[in-house]
Amino acid sequence: MRQGFIVYILIFITIFYTSSLKAGGSVQPVTPNASPEAVELLEFIYTISGSHTLTGQHCVPLLGSLRLPGIQKMTGKYPAVFGQDFGFSEPGTWDGINYRQQIVDEAIKRYNEGFIITLMWHAVRPIEDEPVDFHHSIQGKLTNKQWQDLITPGTEINEKWKSQVDVIAFFLKQLKYAGVPVLWRPYHEMNGDWFWWGKKKGEEGYKKLYRMLYDRLVNFHGLNNLIWVFNANEVKVGVDSYEEYYPGDDVVDILATDVYTEGFNRMNYDQLLELAKGKPIALGEVGSVPPIDTLRNQPRWTWFMVWGDGGGGFMGFQNFGTVYDSDETLTYDELPWVTIKEPKVHYPILK
Repeated sequence: MRQGFIVYILIFITIFYTSSLKAGGSVQPVTPNASPEAVELLEFIYTISGSHTLTGQHCVPLLGSLRLPGIQKMTGKYPAVFGQDFGFSEPGTWDGINYRQQIVDEAIKRYNEGFIITLMWHAVRPIEDEPVDFHHSIQGKLTNKQWQDLITPGTEINEKWKSQVDVIAFFLKQLKYAGVPVLWRPYHEMNGDWFWWGKKKGEEGYKKLYRMLYDRLVNFHGLNNLIWVFNANEVKVGVDSYEEYYPGDDVVDILATDVYTEGFNRMNYDQLLELAKGKPIALGEVGSVPPIDTLRNQPRWTWFMVWGDGGGGFMGFQNFGTVYDSDETLTYDELPWVTIKEPKVHYPILK
């Protein structure tokens, strides 16, 4: 039943997707002169919105792709979306900055096998140098004066911020030249207060920082392979609304939220969908796979990415195999362009 249904749907999607591209496509990323690969990926995400949700898995810098075979052993399938983080910590640690080149090399390899790539960066405070400690820097604070200096061109903090962004741009450019489109979700969970960029309200707050990053990467560095994802946290007690920090339709391709505690409640789905005004929405990070009933009742989620170990997610194992095998989801082997039956997972020598 599932196999026949999926084949039918994928044939339909492939025909629609291909004909749309041949006609020039009606969907364009917010980046001017976006790469053909970025256009094609965003087009595909639009076509599945409302019918299928892509499965995804975060793979920490230290482990490379080693979570992928774990997923395959549990479910018999690989996730469609491969996630990574550029990191911030000492070389050799969980989020070591020394793994960045390996992350890029792995992303290129995975993309050429057919995976969809999503990347992020727990950015260091622009008042210190890498590597840093997570709690003291990523979860640290900036004073009001430091924040004002950050968003003011020419200040010492602003220049330091540029240099930090430029380091990440070096790696993103490699992906551009390799033809790899990236679902890019910068400065995530901004509506909470646990990161230094969080809870910065108003036009001179988070919105300003997001648009600064967009300008630096797109207009200064010429990165046209990024699909820009506004990635908030689920709204709850102590966490502000999505709209409070939304930087604008002109710099956002997809809207996402992270779900760890609120059980995929309908309120968050409806609020994000309303703010999106037709743009795709996604589950940027989840503590556990969303239940099948959730995917049926909230069909506009275009992907989810489990943050923790696939063996149980962040909050424990919950019907992992059932979700991967459901009609509501798409796994790696069900992507219309995938021709490889078994991707290769190397076991790297950690440096």
